[in-house]
Amino acid sequence: MLDQLAAAIARHTDGWWSITSVPRLTVVALDELVSARDLLYEPMVCFVADGAKRTLAGDRSWVAGRGEMFLSSVVLPVTATFERAPYRSAVLHLDSRVLTDLLLELDETSPRALPGPGGQVTAPMTPELVDVVTRWVRLLDTPEDIHPLAARTESEILYRLLSSPLGPVLRQFATVDSGASRIRDAAAWISTHYSAPLTVEEIAAAAHMSTATLHRHFKAATGMSPMRFQKHLRLQEARRLLVGGDTTAAQAAEAVGYASATQFNREYRRAYGLPPAQDAARLRGRLTTAG
Repeated sequence: MLDQLAAAIARHTDGWWSITSVPRLTVVALDELVSARDLLYEPMVCFVADGAKRTLAGDRSWVAGRGEMFLSSVVLPVTATFERAPYRSAVLHLDSRVLTDLLLELDETSPRALPGPGGQVTAPMTPELVDVVTRWVRLLDTPEDIHPLAARTESEILYRLLSSPLGPVLRQFATVDSGASRIRDAAAWISTHYSAPLTVEEIAAAAHMSTATLHRHFKAATGMSPMRFQKHLRLQEARRLLVGGDTTAAQAAEAVGYASATQFNREYRRAYGLPPAQDAARLRGRLTTAG
């Protein structure tokens, strides 16, 4: 069954990361191992049909391999390393409204409580989940079926997930004004304002939490403090600008909110192992070779 899912994914990839015509479905396919990638995860569930990927976020690291699924319930800057190839996965981008509607339909008007703010969970896929995710991806083979069947198939996936180890975190994801939803809102707020000179007090106010509660729950959900989260977002965006080739290190530092070029260079080198210009040149060389 996993081979069938992997084959369906491979049929519909355009590059390694492909947004599809099925709402909230992205497919990922790599035939060879590549260097580590900086990514910004949005709330999603990743179903791995083949290969394996290691993800690093702050002090946390996890691996999802063939036959496993991975949930991230918050916006999260990460570094992803593909450890086995070929790699194939289908990604469901979570919509809290769709999940809430399903819970109401199931008469779960008071979602079961989960201590803490949620975050990331990995678990094996059941045969039933592999089957429904395969049918979801195969809708791309028959585009005329997408409109009448995609939403129904997505609901079936979510229904299966609610009975899995991912269920408690998904219920928290759909719960308005829970600790998990406040941390999710805080992470999204930082990702929108990352280039501004933020303070912990501002972030706590946006999340309607005390600073102590924000710090404790935010680190539990993301593996890092709110300010370290902001720094990762800044460095990822600066790296993207530098690899584009039309931006100097000083310009990139200013664009992402650094007041000090010296601080930017120091933090960039600590994160990526090389000064900004050298790292960007190395990455451009790899992309040219891969192309």
